[in-house]
Amino acid sequence: MSQLRTVQVLGGGSAGSSAHVRSLAAGLAARGVRVTVCAPAALEREFDFQGAGAHFVAVPRRADPVAVGALRAVCAGADVVHAHGPHAAVRSSLALGGRRFAVPLVVTWHTGPCADGARHRVLGMLERRAARAASVVLGTSSDLVDRARRHGARDARLAAVAVPGPRTPAPDGKARAELGAVDRPLLMAVGSLVEHRGYDVLLDAVHRWKALDPVPLLVIAGEGRLRAALRRRIEAEALPVKLLGRRDDVSELLAAADAAVLASRWEGRSLLAQEALRLGVPLVATAVGGVPELVGEAAELVPYGDAGALGDAVARLLTDPGRRRELAAAGLVQAAGWPTEDETVAQVLSVYDELTQRRGH
Repeated sequence: MSQLRTVQVLGGGSAGSSAHVRSLAAGLAARGVRVTVCAPAALEREFDFQGAGAHFVAVPRRADPVAVGALRAVCAGADVVHAHGPHAAVRSSLALGGRRFAVPLVVTWHTGPCADGARHRVLGMLERRAARAASVVLGTSSDLVDRARRHGARDARLAAVAVPGPRTPAPDGKARAELGAVDRPLLMAVGSLVEHRGYDVLLDAVHRWKALDPVPLLVIAGEGRLRAALRRRIEAEALPVKLLGRRDDVSELLAAADAAVLASRWEGRSLLAQEALRLGVPLVATAVGGVPELVGEAAELVPYGDAGALGDAVARLLTDPGRRRELAAAGLVQAAGWPTEDETVAQVLSVYDELTQRRGH
């Protein structure tokens, strides 16, 4: 039997989808699959797909003839092409010439639409094209599976992805000292500084716990176009908030926190939620997208956009150590039930086998 050849296509590559592709590449390569990853060069420098056993081809996140031609050359020898996200799916479909049954196209949807106005309409169009071009759509949450079906997917399945778990560092006093939270509660949020992360609502919520004594410190790890606007607001309102920028020690900082906060408008399998529960850090999160099915009863959930509910939930949690211990224990139990990396790779490989066998008949 010849070696199975798969091409993994990333667009811009969120942290979650890129980490998943690296995990998938390593698992498939270990099982004898030949893996090629096509992605912008910056993602190879950050995630080292070659170190996971994959061949890497730098392809920019564009749909112009040069980029599509480069992708077409790589996909020509594939048994299965696996695109991650609607942008990557549409580019892959163009590279394959729309011949869905010649080379099967698997599409994993990691995120939902987080835009308004004209951009929302464009994303909707991309999603429809991606759904209809795919042999199989794998949604990382139930609402994404439903969305793919509404957009015309012939075969849409739930495929909760696993990414490498964080190291389990002990709470670090040095981390708290560095952040200025030795004698005060420490809260942590993580994610790119963009609109759909809900940081405007989060800063509104800070006012609800400013009256606590000592005043909690909120630290936000991440970079993005809203940094300057958030900085101005933090300074103007004298908020106990620090913008940390991009950090490569998020697990260590999170382990030192008293609670994690997720204020997003939409999330699939949030990396912050996964890391918090795995580390036994209590989580307050918005009940959006795939978050409720991900965390179950192991987090405090509030409606998106309700700064009062978010702020009050955090304040209650900080003044109730028993509830924090309860959530920490529940989080560890919930995380133990998530699919492992091996189980994720096995499910994806079974889809590949199904499609290649179907193609052979």
